[in-house]
Amino acid sequence: MKIVVLGGAGKMGSIAVQDLTMNDAVDNVVIADLDLQAAEAVAQTIGSDKLSVQQADLRDHDALVALLSDADACVNATVYYTNLDVMEACIASQTHYTDLGGLFHTTRKQLKLNDRFAEAGISAVLGMGSAPGIPNILTRYAADRLDTIETIKIYDGIMPPPPEQKKFTYAVPTIIDEMTLKPMVFRNGEFIKCEPLTEFEDYTFADPVGVLPMHLSLHSEVATLPVSFADKGVKECFFKINYWGMSPELVEKVTVLTEFGLASDEEIDVRGAKIAPRDVLFAVMDAYVPPSTDFLAPPANKPPDWVKEIVTEVKGTKDGASTIYRLGALTVKGALPTGVVPARGAVWQALGRVEKGVHPPELAFDPETFLKELEARDIYTEITVTKPL
Repeated sequence: MKIVVLGGAGKMGSIAVQDLTMNDAVDNVVIADLDLQAAEAVAQTIGSDKLSVQQADLRDHDALVALLSDADACVNATVYYTNLDVMEACIASQTHYTDLGGLFHTTRKQLKLNDRFAEAGISAVLGMGSAPGIPNILTRYAADRLDTIETIKIYDGIMPPPPEQKKFTYAVPTIIDEMTLKPMVFRNGEFIKCEPLTEFEDYTFADPVGVLPMHLSLHSEVATLPVSFADKGVKECFFKINYWGMSPELVEKVTVLTEFGLASDEEIDVRGAKIAPRDVLFAVMDAYVPPSTDFLAPPANKPPDWVKEIVTEVKGTKDGASTIYRLGALTVKGALPTGVVPARGAVWQALGRVEKGVHPPELAFDPETFLKELEARDIYTEITVTKPL
């Protein structure tokens, strides 16, 4: 089985690459990235004979189609702006597709490609990562056991770094978008826009994560879950996170920059040159992104110290009784789910275990089997059911 990881030299892509090399069903993993030097460094760090490296420029459609032509599946671990273009290349090459999310609006556009993927005889699964991804599958587990659903509440709890730490652990453009774009929530049968960094609440996660302040953020789970389980009467769905895994102090500093317009994509004239402030901000922030090799550990060594719990609370009824499922996927010193989950999903797709067409994760995978598989990478799910005596 051959799987191409686009952005395989990136933070989450490199983790997906490592997980794929550890999978007995996979014998060929291509690290495809614009940065050939970074790709070579990832390959050297992982040290698997399954790996090959190829430079990829996603702006070249024909070259991308050629790259994917003999692949069984494609993991798109690049920034979500590329999702639609990569899906077009997958249709042309008849290659199964998965990605890490589309920040709600892009995901909604991607779903419209369902018929074309089905006609091409391939599958696409949108938003496979820590979140979106795991919360969708957790929701499916609860939905299969409830007669009705009232609320779906998602909390992504990440162990906070020290206040002085200045690091961005995933794509800087995505972080800025999550900080500045209006979060979408589903309430009373409709999608509504809210303000970033609002509706704070303290939420208790499993040890050692503990109690964290959670706030709204734009995310893809909300784009699909209320639709997938509309027949169960969903009234509310939201996603909350704690400062995107950064310290509140760092978020405040970045927020000040965006308030001064440095997140704008409208070009301005600077000494005769047209420059988008956003590009300058990304270039400066890139200096605070650690190399992907810092996110990896060879299988013989201990894994990085990732500590997070992704919780989905689903409230509904079973046999007329109010019932609440709390489903928490906990990672303590294990592999970061954002890279592991799409890698595992792509293998399922390549094996023909996902129906043709475009699907959200909750409609693509059997939850019990998939969640059990994640335990091989120290990602464990615990389920609590609360109901009347």
